[in-house]
Amino acid sequence: MNTYSAKPGEIDRDWFVVDAEGMTLGRLAVRIADVLRGKHKPTFTPHVDAGDFVVVVNADKVHLTGRKLDQKTYNRYSGHPGGLKSIDARTVRATDSERMFQQAVKGMLPKNRLSRQLITKLKVYAGPEHPHAAQKPQTLPV
Repeated sequence: MNTYSAKPGEIDRDWFVVDAEGMTLGRLAVRIADVLRGKHKPTFTPHVDAGDFVVVVNADKVHLTGRKLDQKTYNRYSGHPGGLKSIDARTVRATDSERMFQQAVKGMLPKNRLSRQLITKLKVYAGPEHPHAAQKPQTLPV
């Protein structure tokens, strides 16, 4: 019996849409990371991008458990002395909820070149509208 290894030309990609309203950020990010990698398919191959596209709408209405809105911080560093900027999750959700979702999913992908390719298949929108209706996305069961 031979082990199947997916080739980049043989992969069929689907589009999924997820409504994040009222859902927990971490639990939803895990599910999205699995779909981006292709772990939901029987032809999953760890070193090949076999995943699907995911469109997330209503990212500004995602739920954070406990006191994470006040205690969780998002840091960015300019590389210069004194260049560390910290923002709490409440401010990030109000101003740039797409960034909060991108970072949550990116943290759950492997730390290699493949993850930079996978994260480009994630499309996040703060409101209920998205421009990907032509791809006929299916609802992702979460």
